[in-house]
Amino acid sequence: MAWQLYLPTSWTDNPDRCRQAGVPADVDFATKPDIALQQVRQTIKAGIKTGIVLADAAYGKGTAWREQLADWGLTYCVGVHENLSVWAPGAEPLPPRWSGVGRPPTRWQQTEDDHPVSVDTLAESLRADDFQEVTWREGTNQPLTSRFASVRVRVARGQQYREPEWLLIEWPHGADKPTKYWLSSQPEVTSLTTLVTTAKARWRIERDYQELKQEVGLDHYEGRHWRGFHHHASLCIVAYGFLVAERLRCRHQKKSHCSRHLSYPKTTGRGALQRAQRHVSDSITTLRWYLHQGVMTILHNRWRYFVTQ
Repeated sequence: MAWQLYLPTSWTDNPDRCRQAGVPADVDFATKPDIALQQVRQTIKAGIKTGIVLADAAYGKGTAWREQLADWGLTYCVGVHENLSVWAPGAEPLPPRWSGVGRPPTRWQQTEDDHPVSVDTLAESLRADDFQEVTWREGTNQPLTSRFASVRVRVARGQQYREPEWLLIEWPHGADKPTKYWLSSQPEVTSLTTLVTTAKARWRIERDYQELKQEVGLDHYEGRHWRGFHHHASLCIVAYGFLVAERLRCRHQKKSHCSRHLSYPKTTGRGALQRAQRHVSDSITTLRWYLHQGVMTILHNRWRYFVTQ
């Protein structure tokens, strides 16, 4: 829905370079999490219906970043690193004590027996029966299944008292230690299956990126102009949105596109290793082919009209 080019300091600290590339004068350096928050804010102001915010650990590791989403009333499910400090279930920070002299303290206290732990330490302290096998979707060859556990924790960064949220842990079969962690502000009544399905929904984002690059040409832009890149990205979003809408419409109407009406499948590899790619009736590749045929038909009809005139 929204794209913005990330500019490192090597660009933002060079006004002449930015001017030559058409970068607006009010564009300052911003980290990728900051850019993401700006786009989320614009989405809210535009009145667009919001869902659950999904992000990997590069964004989710920032406590202030997550708190900003919570202040806006948004629900999130984001990846975190294994060294994130949390208060385990049954353990809470002690309220700050004030002696009556000076400024009242704001930092919550901890003791030797009651202190926060890292999420990997908490995960390894869980029992084997705390982990359950969950299948979240069908894969290419078989259902995708792994072991998960969910625990209600409080984030301990900054020694501030925070509301409890879900810590989701994935520990696959045969792995020596957990492989992924997520923090989610979903309600306390949320089931483990729902937490897993939500966290794994980021696969759709990765698939969107892949199809945007391979099928729509998002990464084909070779210019060096700010406006040109954002125009190119906007057109890619429109084209991809149309194709996804067509795919959903075809599924809703249960229409099947017969592959014999399509051009011969592309091949991968060389020589004897060539292998034809299989057409999927409602794939982006197939729908892109239909879009191409429709556009070419329109252009051909217009050309014939002008020629006859």
